[in-house]
Amino acid sequence: MKHGKKNARRYIVAASVGALLSAGVATGAYAGTTMEPSAPAAAPAYQPEMVKALATTLGVSEKAAVRRLDREAQQQDRFAELRKDRVSTLGAFFAEDGSLVVNAADADAAKEVRAAGLQARVPERGESKLGRIKAELDAKALKSAPAGVSAWSVDLASDTVTVEVNGDSDAATRSFLKAAQSNGDAVRVVKGQEKLETQAVVPPGSRMTFNGYLCSVGYGAKDSSGKEVLVTAGHCIEDLPELAYNGTRFAKGTHTRFALGTRSVDMGIAAVDSGNSIGLDVTTYGKAGTVPVKGSTRAPSGAALCKSGQTTQWTCGKVGSYNVSVTYTDQNGGPDTVVTGLASSSVCTQGGDSGGAYISGDQAQGMTSGGPSNQRCNGQVDSPGSSYFQPLDDALAYYGLTLNTK
Repeated sequence: MKHGKKNARRYIVAASVGALLSAGVATGAYAGTTMEPSAPAAAPAYQPEMVKALATTLGVSEKAAVRRLDREAQQQDRFAELRKDRVSTLGAFFAEDGSLVVNAADADAAKEVRAAGLQARVPERGESKLGRIKAELDAKALKSAPAGVSAWSVDLASDTVTVEVNGDSDAATRSFLKAAQSNGDAVRVVKGQEKLETQAVVPPGSRMTFNGYLCSVGYGAKDSSGKEVLVTAGHCIEDLPELAYNGTRFAKGTHTRFALGTRSVDMGIAAVDSGNSIGLDVTTYGKAGTVPVKGSTRAPSGAALCKSGQTTQWTCGKVGSYNVSVTYTDQNGGPDTVVTGLASSSVCTQGGDSGGAYISGDQAQGMTSGGPSNQRCNGQVDSPGSSYFQPLDDALAYYGLTLNTK
């Protein structure tokens, strides 16, 4: 983090969902001929430019990237059917080979999962038990933020609560780790991690301004009365500022769940002024065309994921874990802030990417919250790195919103 309460405006939404329009020209047979107009070509299942980006990220051919996306979609549909049929499952995650592994509650449930063509296992602990352990750690951290613990989350693949430690040994950290390790091998401690910060700076050329500072536009949605709102990371609009585009006001911050030094959730919204709207395509800064937003179905852990942001532009990786808690350090000497309800990823981000739009296929996933303080991306789509994002579906549900889609 880089701000205290007085200069919270320095936090910027640093990715944009651009309202980019392209002019299409419809053509038919030449006048005077009897040629029948040909049938329109079928639209590709996925944005071609995005397929290229994902192929680069995964280190495979474009055909293999399409097969990966197809397989992920098919497996997610099967998993959704299992849940609809009330099969007792405890979450799911994608393995490295692209297979969706479903945690089954018992042997009978595992049989039903396998009958649906998916991999199944009956974990020693499972999502529910691990969730209870994490909730206990959340409660402890919220009483006294552990500066030496970067993040803690339920990791379904390892069947543990994973605690990432950055090396500080303050009293709150020692107490937190003692409580975590009292759970035995249900908790996995990973050392040598970096401190985390919310990722927003005042970069030149940003597309949205407020009170002399700059940021970019995020996802658009409608509230229950049909009014347009902008959904963003909560720390970006902590002081609920007026927002302007090209010098003209278009929205004003109305709600945020982020507050420096207190228990926080990094989501917030701004009311969009009448006559304005938020675009329905995520910009990729020329690296992959534009990507249409068609929904907000949450992608499982391990799914392919890309992000648009002002600083690092279009970067891709995979979804990590959900329900992640982090400790954000304020670089101006302000109090540490514990933020809950995030998701982790292997997508590289830097300062200035806060609010950036994460998307998997054509399904919007969330907005950049933060990442390692000293992380530097290499400028490539598949740059190594990590980041945390605020899941969009949680923000939509909390504020009672409906995402704007194509």
